[in-house]
Amino acid sequence: MSLSLIPEKVQTLKPYGFEDTSGCTIKADANESFVSLPDDLRAKLAKIAQNALFNRYPDPLSTDACAAYGAYVGVDSRYITAGNGSDELLMIIINSLLSRGDKLLVAEPDFSMYRFYANLAEVEAVNIGKDADYCLSADALKKAAKEYGAKAIMFSNPCSPTGQALSREEVLDCVDSCPDVLWIVDEAYMDFWDEPTHKDALTRGNMIVLRTCSKAVGLAALRLGFAICGDTLTEALRKAKSPANVNALTNAMAAAVLSDRSYLRSACMRIRQATARLYAGLKAAEETYGVIRALPTKANFVFVETADAAAAQEYLKQRAILVRRLGTRLRITACGETDNEAIISAIESYCAEQARKEQ
Repeated sequence: MSLSLIPEKVQTLKPYGFEDTSGCTIKADANESFVSLPDDLRAKLAKIAQNALFNRYPDPLSTDACAAYGAYVGVDSRYITAGNGSDELLMIIINSLLSRGDKLLVAEPDFSMYRFYANLAEVEAVNIGKDADYCLSADALKKAAKEYGAKAIMFSNPCSPTGQALSREEVLDCVDSCPDVLWIVDEAYMDFWDEPTHKDALTRGNMIVLRTCSKAVGLAALRLGFAICGDTLTEALRKAKSPANVNALTNAMAAAVLSDRSYLRSACMRIRQATARLYAGLKAAEETYGVIRALPTKANFVFVETADAAAAQEYLKQRAILVRRLGTRLRITACGETDNEAIISAIESYCAEQARKEQ
């Protein structure tokens, strides 16, 4: 096929980069949950698969999953739209609610797929940046919205990859101060913090909150996300989405898992504790050797600055540890106790070696 048949916007796209997993037994690169489903839940899912009607199209509204998630987060399911992961919902929002040439403000570093989908839709993604500590202020967001004439603003809260976050009050200040701007707040990691805005979105006509089952819920393999917003925006999203975008197994299995509150509470607590331990271990290495800078986090990972992130990543990989590298920084996902301690030990060793070289 001639390259001339491929539009320039596709030719210039940079696909989402996955790390090379070969030889790595400790996977701390993708912000997945390290908590496995308990045996009783796995048995329920096996029964669901056994009884599935594989010859039938799935429920177009993913009624069971939306109802279960609504009950979990305290929102009527009529305000919830399900997607094949929150990634699909990002694409639907950008393609259906924005037009070619509109300005979408992002504050990088942030989730790279915001810019990816904007470029694909020929929407102008404008990076307003963050301060030296990777923080984003409400004042900066409001100022940028007016300065650039933004149609929409999209950001993750807490942020991936930095782990920093705005409070609920700050987010709502932005949304209410700029009523003509569409605010898309990606709360994929909100299970690990306590400043949610999903209920507030129901009474605001310019706000969409995104949630996912890939983190705290531990269902990354099922690919399920939700958009929560008021009546008008919900109607628009349901018009724009594919009629059978979430498969029947995901709908039924997610509903079963989301209905098990004991598992959800336990998994979230374990992940929070693991993240606190990972941060404490990395912070101790920073204070001892000064080779890295570990940022406090509101998510399930720790964002680390170091002079040679590529060398640090390779050092860890040689010890079967896979982490995500983002330029001069690393993002390290919290893991189970044994893997967490292995990561901390490896980082300590790396810092000690680097410190000796600098003497």
